[in-house]
Amino acid sequence: MAPPSKSQQRTPAIIYDSFLWLWTVIIDLFFREIHPRSTWRIPRTGPVIFVAAPHANQFVDPLILMRVVRADAKRRIAILIAAKSMKRKFIGWAAGLMQSVPVGRALDDKKPAEGRIWQPDPEGKPFKILGEGVDFTNGDFVKGGLLVLPTVNNVAANAEIAEVVGQTEIRLKKAFKGDVAMRQLSAGDGGDETNDMTNGEFKEKPLRGTKFQVAPHVDQGAVYDAVFQRLHEGGCIGIFPEGGSHDRTELLPLKPGLAIMALGALEKDPECGVTIVPVGMNYFHAHKFRSRCVIEFGPPISIDPELVEQYRSGNKRDPVGKVLEEVTEALKAVTLQAPDYETLMLVQTVRRLYNPQGKRLPLPMIIELQRRFLLGFEKYKDDDRVKKIKKGVMEYHKKLMQLNIRDHQLSYAKYPWWKVIGVFFFRAFKLAGLALASGPGVVLFSPVFVGGKLISIRKAREALAASTVKIQARDVIATWKILVSLALAPTLMIIYTAIGTYWTYRNRVGGRVPEWIPLWFVTIFQAPLYLFACYWALRFGEIGMDIFKSLRPLFLLLFPSSSNTLVRLREQRSALQEQITEIVNDLGPELFPDFDNQRILSDAHHAPQSPSRSRPTTPSHTRDGSNDVDALRFTPASPTSPKPLTRKRTDSNELPRNESFGNINNFPIFATRPGTPNRSRSRTNSSDGFKLKGFTALTSKKKDDESEKRGLEAVSRDLKAAMRERGKRRSKSGWEFERDDGSEGEDEGKKAV
Repeated sequence: MAPPSKSQQRTPAIIYDSFLWLWTVIIDLFFREIHPRSTWRIPRTGPVIFVAAPHANQFVDPLILMRVVRADAKRRIAILIAAKSMKRKFIGWAAGLMQSVPVGRALDDKKPAEGRIWQPDPEGKPFKILGEGVDFTNGDFVKGGLLVLPTVNNVAANAEIAEVVGQTEIRLKKAFKGDVAMRQLSAGDGGDETNDMTNGEFKEKPLRGTKFQVAPHVDQGAVYDAVFQRLHEGGCIGIFPEGGSHDRTELLPLKPGLAIMALGALEKDPECGVTIVPVGMNYFHAHKFRSRCVIEFGPPISIDPELVEQYRSGNKRDPVGKVLEEVTEALKAVTLQAPDYETLMLVQTVRRLYNPQGKRLPLPMIIELQRRFLLGFEKYKDDDRVKKIKKGVMEYHKKLMQLNIRDHQLSYAKYPWWKVIGVFFFRAFKLAGLALASGPGVVLFSPVFVGGKLISIRKAREALAASTVKIQARDVIATWKILVSLALAPTLMIIYTAIGTYWTYRNRVGGRVPEWIPLWFVTIFQAPLYLFACYWALRFGEIGMDIFKSLRPLFLLLFPSSSNTLVRLREQRSALQEQITEIVNDLGPELFPDFDNQRILSDAHHAPQSPSRSRPTTPSHTRDGSNDVDALRFTPASPTSPKPLTRKRTDSNELPRNESFGNINNFPIFATRPGTPNRSRSRTNSSDGFKLKGFTALTSKKKDDESEKRGLEAVSRDLKAAMRERGKRRSKSGWEFERDDGSEGEDEGKKAV
């Protein structure tokens, strides 16, 4: 084993863990729930490259990845971070303590260039670029640098320079791609002097070519050396291979750096055993406070030795391309890939409508269901039935937006008028109580809430102006909300503590503080008081906002005209549910060969294709090292006459959990989110409403009921005896056992008995 690197010597593990714990507390406050999935796939030893995408939450994504890997796999990750971010005082200092590796990005240093560029022969010589009013030999244009075209529809094409031929000619390494880039570089079609292209449409007064920017060549040799050293020491590297954060619904093309790191490490030490673990970062409204996240780990990828030999022999392009292709496919299996926001919104609405038995699904199953619907829409988008459903769902969603209500709130439309009045005033009373309880904290820390909102919006505008891929720059909003809160909240607490201490010193707060209480105690007592007031405002404010949002549909139901609208909308929803369920039953077996066995939600009116097929049960995994798909197996399909579920189902007439006081007593300090799992564990108890599959039924040829009963009792005694013996052996040896979902945990043999 190689000696520890300098970065590891400067940053002890306790500092890494302490800072990660601090960030974990902050992340838990911002997110309602962070759900890890398939963390058992993380190798416990050996060098690992974690490849995470999509990069939808600037500095928050690395923190979530580090937190989950540290908690579940007991491993520490060195994240590759942009060198531009390392120059920020606080972020650079914190990233250094977390053992991050700075990476220079050419596009961070791009600058406007003089003159215009154009392409004389796009078909015959696509690599040839000519310039007007520009000198390519002035030193700004070098081999490995980039030519960057103006941004159009939030996308800016760029190409790498292969050679500077002369003052007015450059040869590219790869040609520009896309119709927009071709039109920008056309020899006789362009734009005016101020703006070459706007929203994909050229203006009048066409000129030859387009204005452009130039980015320098960045030598990444030091970065690769640092990565190779850590991997050869058996450490872990985390990389976001899209090259930067963004708010798009699809993956951006992966940068070749991750493939070069894996192949280069194996080239230097073929026995190091580097593996690549794909990680899907799946958010529900990533930029919003109290949103949700599912982080999913795919099967580890091992590099084929033949690719390493090709890379060593000098043929680097082919093995790098094959590794990138394999990683891209692996990331698609753990992420949601929608071509645009409209399709993503459509799939999310269909997923909410498709729930034949009204079951409450855990987050991983919601992600999996949306992923399957995206596959279905992509394959059958030209089917007339799919087009009809798409049109109906879009109309339904539009009406919801016009009424400013949510899909689940339509359940109020079936309430009788007297219950609507009672629920409305009851919730209004609860909202008033929450407002009084959280009022002091809201007033004291309103600068944090307002400042975080305003500054994050301003930073998003700055990021959007400097980016070539962002749409609304929502990926930076959550980061700046957290950073502003970290700066303003402690500052306000210090100011309020100083004011309180001075007031006590002057006149004992108008004589309200007894003389026997020392001044130092007043100072120390105020710190936890203000901290609790801030937390109280956050937690009760969250519950209050949920209740406030539920008042509008109840208010509409108090008036006959709007009440009829909600009733009709509910009927439209029921019709859409039937259509969606029907088309899923028709097209599902075509898209998924083992549809009934791999089904997430069963339909009581849809018989499986084969009696032996069953719905998915608790996820089970194989550990054979192959790139197998994490199969979901569930309980048998529901019979025509549904039996009582093993778990108590919430009655449809009851209030949702997040709109009631009922959940306050279930979590510490009035929390409303379910606790984030800090280790991999069986998800048997996480699937609300699913009937668990028991032992295989024992069939007997005997017709005598008494003999059959005695046989079952004998089997039961043998099972209990075996479990007791197994528990005794484990308690003596201290072994760990493997759970049914592949995760490891401490011995529970005694509890099982």
